[in-house]
Amino acid sequence: MDRRHLLGLISTSPLLSANDKTRKQTKFVKEINYQIQNKRVKQSIMGWTFNPMPFTQLANLCKEIGLVAMEGIPSKNYSLLKKIGLDVSLVGSHGFKHGPVNPTNHSECIKKLENSIKLASEMGYKRVITFTGMKEKGISDQQAKKNCLECWKKVLPLAEDKGVTLCLEHLNSRDSSHPMKGHPGYFGDDVDLCLEMVKQISSENFKLLFDVYHVQIMNGDVIKRIQQNYEFIGHYHVAGNPGRGEIDENQEINYPAVIQAIIQTGYDGFIAHEFIPTWKEPADSLRHAAKILDI
Repeated sequence: MDRRHLLGLISTSPLLSANDKTRKQTKFVKEINYQIQNKRVKQSIMGWTFNPMPFTQLANLCKEIGLVAMEGIPSKNYSLLKKIGLDVSLVGSHGFKHGPVNPTNHSECIKKLENSIKLASEMGYKRVITFTGMKEKGISDQQAKKNCLECWKKVLPLAEDKGVTLCLEHLNSRDSSHPMKGHPGYFGDDVDLCLEMVKQISSENFKLLFDVYHVQIMNGDVIKRIQQNYEFIGHYHVAGNPGRGEIDENQEINYPAVIQAIIQTGYDGFIAHEFIPTWKEPADSLRHAAKILDI
């Protein structure tokens, strides 16, 4: 019997299929009511990923599981989060499409960033998101970088005065399958470029938002990059790759090792789930993800 024939028999074995099914069912039963135990990681969630689950339902689910914060939600919901006992891990500002790459966007970006910094300060939150925006014809990469730095430097004094950190998010430009799985044309798609800009700003109030999913797609070498650049990182996002689904065994990132590496750097900020659920019960997806990070 040749090797190919033998492998074919093994792969179609009823016993093997039954064992696989039992293993997955057992794992599911153990995690269906999981609540965070170790609390070494301050877990948060990007609210948009669980649409169309109603906001109040998602917030209560987070509280029940043991997440401590949410982000990517309308500011009108901040007061409700406080009542539930959840923090806001990242305050929104301008979007990722119309960023400071183009100087004509500066006034809008500055206004939104300043408003978000003030709101964060008033509510007791510590981080505000920012983006580079998309590449544009007629603007070289060098000029785009210069434009971004000029814009951020104008709002930095306010951020420093209010004790708020601006977090620049690196995004992947490779995945065009879904409007929120990748962002073709995004200028800040190279994490090394984003780190270079963070270093040039040279302020404790301007950091990188290290999205593990996006970094894995564009640059890889995730753990080494965290170890080498942790002092410039102010926030983390996680999701499974490929597909931005659950951080389960069906994707390629070894999240227990990644989370352990983050903890070892001394990071004590938030790590936010930003995966799009594919399981039949999204609540079970979140419980499973919470367990993976709860090392």
